[in-house]
Amino acid sequence: MTAADRRRLVLVVGVGRSGTSLLTGVLGELGFHIPQPEVEADDTNPRGFSEPRWVVDFHTRLLQARKVTVNDSRPAGWDTTFAAADDEAVRAEVREWLASQLRQGEAIVVKDPRTVWFLPLWQRCAEELGVAPSFVTMLRHPAEILRSAVKSYGTWQTEASRAAAWLNVAVETERVTRGDRRAFVRHADLLADWRREIDRVGALLDLPLLTGGIAPERASAVDAFVDPGLHRNRAQWSDLDVPAPLEALAERAWRELQPLADPGGDTAGVQDALDATRAEFRQLYAEAEAIAQSSVTAAKRAGGGPRRPKAPSRPPTLRVRVARRIPRRYRRRLRRLVAALGRSS
Repeated sequence: MTAADRRRLVLVVGVGRSGTSLLTGVLGELGFHIPQPEVEADDTNPRGFSEPRWVVDFHTRLLQARKVTVNDSRPAGWDTTFAAADDEAVRAEVREWLASQLRQGEAIVVKDPRTVWFLPLWQRCAEELGVAPSFVTMLRHPAEILRSAVKSYGTWQTEASRAAAWLNVAVETERVTRGDRRAFVRHADLLADWRREIDRVGALLDLPLLTGGIAPERASAVDAFVDPGLHRNRAQWSDLDVPAPLEALAERAWRELQPLADPGGDTAGVQDALDATRAEFRQLYAEAEAIAQSSVTAAKRAGGGPRRPKAPSRPPTLRVRVARRIPRRYRRRLRRLVAALGRSS
């Protein structure tokens, strides 16, 4: 097997707070190269994010330019972000960075919740480098994700909007990765028995680091890293303020995603069911946008929109400067006198 044949690129995708950091950290302990430097840990993720700083900055720049957020609930957002795959300058950036990372390790793992918005870009760049990407999608109940997100990021985004964003990202991620090597992992399953889940992922994705027998010292490191106590944010829909139609649709999507995490569960029937749910969500969102048009219009008016800068004022003329020195009560008399002199002349 040549060095090129041994190269592996794993993209860990899924909605933020779904366990993507946990899985990527496990893969890092088992020998996968996590590109450096990483985003520093903070109070929202004290064990670390396992996110390459370059990737986060790159995706953030692309999202901001396209006015899309990482937790965007708009189905139309995919059109503008997926178009990045057709931009040669953008592809060149990814290819250069990715090639440099593949030279540092035969198996690398890239994780960033923003990646899902640019999956066609990564798929195309990996293909241009002769590497077949693999995808691992983390699954966690949306109610738990929403509760975790509110605790970590605050209430600037409503729970209803976050639920719609989860549904939007979850079903689109599943659709775009069809036909590629992929695996789905439940957050709870990874915490309960990481060896079983990693063995299953390694077999599905043909990852030698995960199937050739794990060294005892690496297994011990993963045992220390995986803490079942991390499953803190347990929640139900009744704990959240989400409209009933959206709640029902998100719960349906969650149930339809479950077989994907079971052996032999990635079937055409499951994909068809998710396609139907995705189409229904798009219709629901379009109806919500149509109903809320007045609110959007009012918000734009309240914001005032961008204002034109005022033209710089010209300095006053000599006549104006002299006139300002004359007391106001004498100015009218002076104007009358000047007018009379003008008529007589």
